[in-house]
Amino acid sequence: MGDVTAWRKAARSNDQGGSCVEVAAFAGAVGLRDSKDPGGPKFLLAKDDFRALLAHLKQH
Repeated sequence: MGDVTAWRKAARSNDQGGSCVEVAAFAGAVGLRDSKDPGGPKFLLAKDDFRALLAHLKQH
């Protein structure tokens, strides 16, 4: 997950602090990272797993 990756933060996020997650598209996968710590840990999920995560979060 190098520097050329285009990470995107939700439009509803702001610079007031709080918890913000950024996502990036990869071939067959989606990357996730903490916007406050872009050099920190990153997660890579298969696209189907990312869709399932979103569906679960929308239910709760």
